[in-house]
Amino acid sequence: MTGQWNYDQENRKKLPKNHKPAAPLVFNNNVSDIVDAMLQTDIKTMGAIDKSNFIWPVNREQSLELLAYFTTECLPLFGSYQDAMVPHEWSLYHSRLSFSLNTKMISPDEVIQAAIAAWQKQPESIAYNQLEGFVRQIIGWREYMRGIYWLKMPEYATLNFFNHTEKLPHWFWTGKTKMNCLKDAITQSLTFAYAHHIQRLMITGNFALLAGSDPDEVDSWYLGIYIDALEWVEITNTRGMSQFADGGIVGSKPYVSSAAYIDKMSHYCSTCFYNKSKKTGDKACPFNSLYWNFYDTHEDKLSKNPRIAMMYKVWQQMKPEDRAAVLKQADYYLKNINTL
Repeated sequence: MTGQWNYDQENRKKLPKNHKPAAPLVFNNNVSDIVDAMLQTDIKTMGAIDKSNFIWPVNREQSLELLAYFTTECLPLFGSYQDAMVPHEWSLYHSRLSFSLNTKMISPDEVIQAAIAAWQKQPESIAYNQLEGFVRQIIGWREYMRGIYWLKMPEYATLNFFNHTEKLPHWFWTGKTKMNCLKDAITQSLTFAYAHHIQRLMITGNFALLAGSDPDEVDSWYLGIYIDALEWVEITNTRGMSQFADGGIVGSKPYVSSAAYIDKMSHYCSTCFYNKSKKTGDKACPFNSLYWNFYDTHEDKLSKNPRIAMMYKVWQQMKPEDRAAVLKQADYYLKNINTL
């Protein structure tokens, strides 16, 4: 429509300091009967719930109310801050419609049409990049995930490109870690059964991949913790984009980062126990050494990937003693991962 492929460059802004995002619309559904029935079984659960005030929509009426709230209050800034992360701000400008969509209380088409209608009605307050970023998440990604699932399952659920076998750290079930970004993202997930796509991809997923976690472990965690996680959409995102266990079917490169990206997109690092700028030494951010360790460990599989060739050039240009120190730091963190 505009001759531009996408608006990603306009949709990667860090939330300004002292900016207060829209308050999330929540509901007060009483689900005591369901919770009490579950507690009488031997079903293992994690996280917390206020059974008298279940915040998610449970019917079509509430789902449509949430959709209307999004198009009015959140869409005008959705695109700009869709990748932003802020401690204790769990909703930001996200629609949180995935639960309603995945349980078929509303359809992708009516969600897209509602967003387009809002933009057409108020183009002066809803810039095109805000609309494009949202519509593309549904048409360009959600439906793509559906296609991959039906094309590649059930074999897809067995793929493990890096042969990773490690268990997730214990604190993935408690949020009790000294790393601010993971503490916030995991605690939020346990509290609200929700985290937005960058928290899932570049915080919890990023760390799990750098730590060499078994994709089966990661699949189970994501499927168990998020309210919108049905297998067809969860496994393709987790095993594919997040963990690159499919070797490149979903995405063309692993999504890993050091602390630099996390600091660029969030307000986590400035008050963290760990130092975002240090690769080695006391309180060095674990993401930094684990990042380079990941590339070093999988050089045989990744060094010829044109999208990340530059990272191998940077790695090889480091002094041998510096590379050795980084790998030693990473080894220490991996051996003591439950204490991070």
